[in-house]
Amino acid sequence: MSDNVQITINGKTASVTPLTVVATALACEGVTRFRRSVTGEPRTPLCGMGVCFECRVTINGQPNSRSCQVLCEDGMEIVTDE
Repeated sequence: MSDNVQITINGKTASVTPLTVVATALACEGVTRFRRSVTGEPRTPLCGMGVCFECRVTINGQPNSRSCQVLCEDGMEIVTDE
């Protein structure tokens, strides 16, 4: 594979290998809370295949993106509720 992909997670720069899924990149960077439930409880990925919707984050300004379904791209900005 080629050079690593540079992404931003909650304002901090991270470097991941190409073809890394956003949820994996977040977990590797120690993010433990992706979003909050309507009652305020922290939520994190459960199924890892886009069915449960627990992994939703904001990607490049697009809210409620399923992080387990999106590959990291160079320059991508990811925001969680952490």
